[in-house]
Amino acid sequence: MSDVRMMLPGSEIVTLTGQTIEKLIRVGDGDAALLYLYILKTHGHKTSSEAAIALNKSKGWVASAMAVLSRLGLVKLDDVAGPASAVDDSGAAGAADGAGVDSGAGVDSSTGAAEVGGDVRNPVIEAPRQYSEHEIKNEIMSGSDFSIVVDETQRRLGKILSPDDLLRLYGIYDNLRLPPEVILQLITHCIKESSTTGDGRAPSIRYIEKAAFTWEREGIFSLERAEEYLKALEERKTVRGEIRKLLHIKDREFSATEKRYIDGWIEMGFDSEAIAIAYDRTVVKTGGLSWPYMDGIMKNWHNKGLTGGEQILEKDSGNRQNGSAAPSKGGWRDLKKGTQRHGEPNQEEMERMQRLLDRTKEENED
Repeated sequence: MSDVRMMLPGSEIVTLTGQTIEKLIRVGDGDAALLYLYILKTHGHKTSSEAAIALNKSKGWVASAMAVLSRLGLVKLDDVAGPASAVDDSGAAGAADGAGVDSGAGVDSSTGAAEVGGDVRNPVIEAPRQYSEHEIKNEIMSGSDFSIVVDETQRRLGKILSPDDLLRLYGIYDNLRLPPEVILQLITHCIKESSTTGDGRAPSIRYIEKAAFTWEREGIFSLERAEEYLKALEERKTVRGEIRKLLHIKDREFSATEKRYIDGWIEMGFDSEAIAIAYDRTVVKTGGLSWPYMDGIMKNWHNKGLTGGEQILEKDSGNRQNGSAAPSKGGWRDLKKGTQRHGEPNQEEMERMQRLLDRTKEENED
């Protein structure tokens, strides 16, 4: 498979095989892709702490992204040096300065450790601490807080945890340092989410582990912070439901990409009326719901400081050309009788938008 070269500032070149790129695209994990590029850029000569600082992330974020890369086979753990190296699908590691990739890089088939330029001792990204089943068993038998977490988790999920489940749960407890009460709150939340959005079955420990990395990244280390976070999630979910009605999406939930658009508009401060107006103009212009087009409208309004429906109707009628009105020989060209100027909302536009807003309010009240 042919290589894909990505030019970096200066003379640096990072080479990725098409197969590696395909893996990163298919997993759809932007965090893992970012960490992989960082490992290549630094030739693996950085620790997890340095990576977290450089990327403005937490150690938990690094550990989560590393786990994804490991599953994809893009990172090899090195038991000799204790860290991990990024490798592409051909077994080559790292990125080289100057003209290209060091052809001497490869994988030691006897240990599975990825070598960078033939030197396996290079310090690279640290893997999360690994535990043995014996350690986990002793921890449970000791009657520690973790043993209480295990008992309560098994009760809530209605099953006995497997050795792999226990390892993951202990990683949440020990690696991420989430307090026992926060872990149990997290599990309660995951069970609720699974009952409403999944097939009704209890969530897996893998699912809970993924959510735990998010909580660690968000700094949720107390019940008070957890309650604030969950309240914000519920509010966001309610707003999404209202927007879904505005966009006439009734038989499905938003996709991950659609949620990113929606959440971006919410964070910009747009109200439901503004979103309804943007949707109407998008449909009129494109004949349907075009997310990129609608997002362009929202960003344009945000740049102008317009976030409310009434503001938009007053200051942005949707009839402007190139953002300004053009003078004609007889002064400002009227669109209808009276003193209205080009680019200002006409009566027909105002009435149509008012009908749209009235319909929006009625739908929200249903």
